[in-house]
Amino acid sequence: MEESRPGPSDKPDAAGEPARPEEANPEVPAAAAAPAAPAAPAAEEKAVPETPRISIDRFFETELRVARIVEAERIPNADKLLKLQIDLGDERRQLVAGLAQHYEPESLIDKHIIVVANLKPARLRGVESQGMLLAADLDGRPILATFDADVPPGTRVR
Repeated sequence: MEESRPGPSDKPDAAGEPARPEEANPEVPAAAAAPAAPAAPAAEEKAVPETPRISIDRFFETELRVARIVEAERIPNADKLLKLQIDLGDERRQLVAGLAQHYEPESLIDKHIIVVANLKPARLRGVESQGMLLAADLDGRPILATFDADVPPGTRVR
């Protein structure tokens, strides 16, 4: 024989009788007294894939620094890529970034951006890139991560 356990509706009322949901408050229907089930996500919401978590120590292995774009130009025969010369405070570097379809090279001059400064160099379309800039991806359109105040090139970003 299975033992029955008291549930929330088994709590006695003031007269010592177990309360019944339909009798708990005669002016509130039982369905209204029950807690609402969580709403299902809207069909148009995109599922966000689970991203593995990293430790704070691993995060600090990434050297993020402020850079100022000094020069920008299109790379011949590369529709999406721009070659950028950047000032990192104590050195100048070259980056290759997939910005050409969304930014005119001249519009990038003197922008202060965030750069991953400790990446190994990579070659894209035969051009060496000595770091990577940070940008948000808004429906396939890159939006540069910049600053709302003047921050000197080379400043560490944490």
